[in-house]
Amino acid sequence: MSSREKILPLLRENARYSTEDLARQTGLDVEEVEATIQELESEGVIRGYRAIVDRNQIEPERVRASVELNVTLDRETGYDDIAQRLAKFPEVEGLRLVSGDYDFAMDVEGDSMSEVSNFISEQVAPVPEITQTVTHYIMETYKEGGVEFEDGDDDDRLSVSP
Repeated sequence: MSSREKILPLLRENARYSTEDLARQTGLDVEEVEATIQELESEGVIRGYRAIVDRNQIEPERVRASVELNVTLDRETGYDDIAQRLAKFPEVEGLRLVSGDYDFAMDVEGDSMSEVSNFISEQVAPVPEITQTVTHYIMETYKEGGVEFEDGDDDDRLSVSP
């Protein structure tokens, strides 16, 4: 197993592991861990490090939506062209080309349902290649980035037996 194959799963599990922690867990030298991480970053394999945040704890009123987009391509316009246009909007948190009943899955955030709705209708839907949008407002997040969100409330109901 290469040093990359040893280090990447650990960084995905916890990006805050120190190089010493990674070296200890993989059996590699600290210098080899540092060199491998530097190589992965310079090649663009590692694009950044992020905290997984329960947004409802800090922004309970923020609205998030998952938007399905259907497109029609022509000779001059491809999926990458459309994706580059859409990704530039600050409201777009995620954008993926997908298989199935629609072409793109887009994650959008705003301060209100009205703001999200207006963004979709005024900025996204008018893009000439976009033929249909379907917006799903996110009501609750149970798992994100591989991390389960628990409400912290244990079920303290007493069991009843006849």
